[in-house]
Amino acid sequence: MNKITFGLLLGALLGIFDGLTAWFTPEVRPMLMQIVIGSVIKGLVAGLIIGIFARYIPSFPLGVLFGLAVGLALAYGVARMQGKHYLEILVPGGLVGLILGYATQKFHSSDAAT
Repeated sequence: MNKITFGLLLGALLGIFDGLTAWFTPEVRPMLMQIVIGSVIKGLVAGLIIGIFARYIPSFPLGVLFGLAVGLALAYGVARMQGKHYLEILVPGGLVGLILGYATQKFHSSDAAT
């Protein structure tokens, strides 16, 4: 498994947990399933972008910062569409990016950057 595939799989898994944090906002609980599905898609996109970065730029500090930036940027896009709940969306989204950046840089795969 290469870093991109690893990023996709981990992003989808973390997206589930990211979406489930919406349960703590009672106002959006009726839409929990749609939020989880959207968060999985957001996690897949983040995992793809961060995995590509990790494959070609093997810098741990840059990978973690890039992951955080991607996670926050994607979460900000979602929060902007909602127009509210910025903190509740940005915190878990940033954590997903941070974890993805960390994990994809630490993941040792058999592929090498070309």
